Amino acid sequence: MQSIYEDHLPEMEATMQRFMERIDACRHQMKERLGMDPVEHCLCRIKSEESMREKCRRKGLPETCDSALKEIHDAIGIRVVCAFLDDVYTIRDNLAQWQDAKIVTEKDYIKNVKPNGYRSYHMILQADNGYYVEIQLRTISMDTWAALEHHLKYKKQYKGNQELIVSELKRCANELASTDLSMQTLRDLIFEENEAGS
Repeated sequence: MQSIYEDHLPEMEATMQRFMERIDACRHQMKERLGMDPVEHCLCRIKSEESMREKCRRKGLPETCDSALKEIHDAIGIRVVCAFLDDVYTIRDNLAQWQDAKIVTEKDYIKNVKPNGYRSYHMILQADNGYYVEIQLRTISMDTWAALEHHLKYKKQYKGNQELIVSELKRCANELASTDLSMQTLRDLIFEENEAGS
């Protein structure tokens, strides 16, 4: 069976690497200014054939290259996990200034939390060569919660009180969000102290 991406994979991988290099440059600039790397880790991937075909089916689209690269906008995905909340928005602002990519959509699930407690900042950018890149920006706490929620797979396995599970997940998400705010406040206090002392 031919790849759903046809002969686009090499250029998609090159586009992904170009975005990763730009994010690394932004990290370096922030590290110079802050004295620490603002990013805990950064992951990138091209959606697998199976996942892309499944998504086409779910959206009622034909399983074609056109669907994969023009109708669906997350064939290339990057997740940036930051140490602190402010760093999420600093990197977002840096991405918004790129001349060789334009923002197609943005969803701030940090300020507009999903009902289950999910938090993250999502951006779809379109590179100057036409490929779409989905970027997720989140803190370590948000990433931990999302990973644990994903592992639970409670919707398929748990037949009991779904409302209780959902409310507990949201409570955990809110506690982690409170920790994010506290850690940001602590960092701000330390920076102010250092600025005053220098």
